[in-house]
Amino acid sequence: MANVDVVNLNGDKVGSVELADAVFAADQVNEALLWEAVKHYRASQRQGTHATKNRKLVAGSGKKLWKQKGTGRARIGSVRSPLWRHGGTVHGPQPRSYEYAFPRKKLLGALRSALAAKLADGKLTVVDSLEIADAKTKLYRNALSKLGVTRTALLVEFSKAEAENLRHVVLGTRNLEGVELVLNNEVHPYDLLRYERAIFSKAAIEQLAEALAKTVSKRSPRRPQTEAA
Repeated sequence: MANVDVVNLNGDKVGSVELADAVFAADQVNEALLWEAVKHYRASQRQGTHATKNRKLVAGSGKKLWKQKGTGRARIGSVRSPLWRHGGTVHGPQPRSYEYAFPRKKLLGALRSALAAKLADGKLTVVDSLEIADAKTKLYRNALSKLGVTRTALLVEFSKAEAENLRHVVLGTRNLEGVELVLNNEVHPYDLLRYERAIFSKAAIEQLAEALAKTVSKRSPRRPQTEAA
């Protein structure tokens, strides 16, 4: 079990939390799986609105320019031919979706790897609560500074937090540059890799760790080899 300090928004230690080695052990980091998860995420974000005009879409008459034989010139049927300037494009890109299926087990494995990497790098912080009584951006900026955030940060709140508490966190952090707030059931490996620091509320990290620990595949014990008679 990894023992992680729990601090308040002033940076003072107020307790500790134990995190399962099955999720947060440094040897759980699978860089190849992280690469696949990031590739899948970025592919789904592509708009896919690129388009080229083929010969039926470009402007121009469809009339045959000259007769087929007898002129000594090459045969041509339309000014919209791809062989001509301003003609249509052959096999050009057309609007499409770049999304593809990604196994859920691989996604959860990548999430475990991202969390383990953050913890190993010392970039994961657990706070007792992300709520500040007065939902002001300045107060949250000061709190993040006390927690050692100098560049970017991902804030992860408990998905079942009280609506009023969650509203305070949303209002107080939405205008902070380089800071994003997500719920523990929405966090993605790409988010953890994109932001320098990851700051979890204690309830969020405990619930997420418990859920991920249940998904760790248990290998069946190998059967003992019997000697041939």
